[in-house]
Order: sequence, then structure tokens, then C-alpha cells
Amino acid sequence: METDEFAELLLRLRKRTGRTQEQQADAINAVSGRETMTRREINRYEHGENIPTNHTLAHIAVACGLPPEHLQREAAAARARRRKARREEEDQDDVKRRTLLGGAVVGAAAAAEPWERLAHAIGKGRKIDSDAADTLVDRACFLHMSEGHRTAQDLQSEVEAHLDAITAALPRAGENERKLTIAAGETAALAGWAAWDLGDHPRAHAYYKVTMECAEAAGHPPLRALALAYASYGAATPEKAAELLAQAAKGVRGPGNAAAAAWIYGRLAEEAASAGDGTNALRAMDRARFAYDFADHTAEQAWVRFVTPYRIDSLALSVYGQLGRPELNETADHAVDRLGRELPEAGVVVLGDLASALLRGGDVEQGVYVSRQFAAASDARPTTMGRARARAVAAQLPASEHELARRLQQFAA
Repeated sequence: METDEFAELLLRLRKRTGRTQEQQADAINAVSGRETMTRREINRYEHGENIPTNHTLAHIAVACGLPPEHLQREAAAARARRRKARREEEDQDDVKRRTLLGGAVVGAAAAAEPWERLAHAIGKGRKIDSDAADTLVDRACFLHMSEGHRTAQDLQSEVEAHLDAITAALPRAGENERKLTIAAGETAALAGWAAWDLGDHPRAHAYYKVTMECAEAAGHPPLRALALAYASYGAATPEKAAELLAQAAKGVRGPGNAAAAAWIYGRLAEEAASAGDGTNALRAMDRARFAYDFADHTAEQAWVRFVTPYRIDSLALSVYGQLGRPELNETADHAVDRLGRELPEAGVVVLGDLASALLRGGDVEQGVYVSRQFAAASDARPTTMGRARARAVAAQLPASEHELARRLQQFAA
């Protein structure tokens, strides 16, 4: 059978998300909560061998960030055309009047950026199945947890596609509206972080803005804190970053937010140190360490999964190193002991801060060793934060390590 326009539409929608057929099947299964969709079935749809049922079309639409009614309407038109073809009574003018999605409707859906579609969907709750809502929330959590071992480039299209899926579901959220709004905000924040990591700061700012709109709509201060803390990395000055972080700290007071509070106070300490405000930097670092004593980064919000003991060590190293504090050497030794043989897996930022601290503290042999681990991790997972660390580490390496320094300088460029 010759591939028709509806099959081409399904193919176009999948390619717009950047997914393979297998990934499309996984995305649809994530929405449906079942493991029934396969790559083979996607292939059949895209070659016009079969038209999905309306139930399946609803799942495909959500996975692609479109209202289900659009695909269901176009599928009905496709079925009608097939009936007419079988009766050999197809009328070309009638076919033209029923031009499929990909013209005006797809154009309207694609014209707005993901954060704009989300902004319009907030607060327009209707009715959605609770299991489907939970699946969307769980997927948002999974994406945050996977951020620790995937590059921003690898993650970006998947995060934005999921944001579109939640956005399409929000108008029918009903009693699930608040949790879907929070999940949408968390997904938007992660999309902003990926955009910032890829150097697209205006796009990141737009995502952070809509994250705060979600926080306000849901009455969820920790979500606003997440947006502010992410935005602090792109602030024009350390003072401006500290201002954003001080606002963020207000949103993570109380039980259940200890890991988030530890991260935000650690970041506040880091920016205060950058501004030369040693007193407030040390005070904030103490608060970060105290908060982390009560934290469980594996049981709190999904977006704090990166706030591991290693990351707290990294923040402390950054603060003590910038201030030239005597605690630097002891903290570096403690961090090395904690990492043990896990250096390549510990994260680019952690390794960069540790390498810099060891070199600054005079432990050149260990500093060079960790610098090599940092360079390898940077190659595997290039990030904006990693590039900043690479410049600092390269500047502190001994003259005998000119090749390693050149490699890090190239990465930082």
C-alpha cells in the first residue's frame, strides 16, 4: 500500500521529537503505562499499513505534545479516504478539502515554543486519567535522575518532548492539575538547564520564567527555588547570583527540602566567595553542611538527586579555594577518600573543583592525577560548568604538564 499523508504525518511528528522508532514506542508506552507498543508497530503506522485506534492515537498525541483530538480527527479523515479508495470513488477535490495535519494545525502547534505552550495550558484543568497523570509525573522524575549521566545535547529533545506531552494533558488534568503543573515546572526547569548548558541563555531564561509561573499556579515554593537556583548560574555578577539564591532559600524551608536547601546554601556560599564576601560565604557554607546532615537526596524531590555528598564536597572546595582558607587541604583529603576509585563517575564539576583544590593546596601529584580524570570526564560529558573548571585547572598545572593544560584549554575554549 502506498504511504498516505496520515502515515507521513506520524513520521513527521516522530522526527520532530528527534526520536527513533524504538524511542517513539517507549515514549508512547510511558504515556499509556503499558508495554504494548513496539518499534514494528510504529513502522507499520509510518508506512500506512495500519491506522492506530483512537485510544492509541490519544497516547501518540500526548507523547508528541499535541491535543489528542487533532490526531483523532485526522485519523478519521484518513479512514474515510481509505474507504473511498476501496470503493474506487475517491474525489480529488474532497481529498484536498481534508488535507491532513501538517498544514494549518501543525503550523499552529509548532509555531509556539514549548514554554509558550505550557504558559497557555497552566490553569485550564479538565479531566485526565490518574494513572496517565502519574506516568507523566514519573517520567519527569526519571528525566531529572538521568541528567547526572547524560549530556545536555542528548537530553534536550527528550525533555522538550515530554514537556509538550504534559502541556497537552494539562487542560484535562482535573484533580491531577496541581501535580501535573509541578511536574511541568520541573520539566521546564530541566529544559532550561539543558539550554543553558548548551549556551542558549535566552531560551534558558524563558524556561525558568515559565517554571516560576508553574510554581505560582501550583502554590509550590520549592519549584520557584529550583528555577531561581538554576538561573543563578547565568547571573551577570556574583552579587546578582547571590540575590537570586537568597530568594531561592526562602522556598526550601521546612521538612522534606533539606537536600535542596543544602545545594542552595552551598551555591550561595560559592557566589559570596566569588564576590569576596568571606563572612557570608563561610556562614552559608556552614548552613549548607548543617542542612545536609538532615538530607536524603534519594528520597526528596527528583531534581535534588545530583546533590550527593560529592557535590557538597565540591561546593566546599570551591568556597575554601576562592577564600584561601586553611580548611581547603583537609576538605580535599576528605573528598579524595570519599571518592576512592569512583573518580571517573563522580561528575565533571566535582572532579574539576577537587583538581583545582589539590593543586592550589600544594598536592601537585594528586592534583595532576585528578586533573587527568577530570579531562577524561570532560571529554565524555562536556558541560558549560566543566569548561569553566577546565580554565581554572589548566592555569594551575605545573609547567611539566603543558600537554594536559593545552588539552584543558582547548576544551574550555
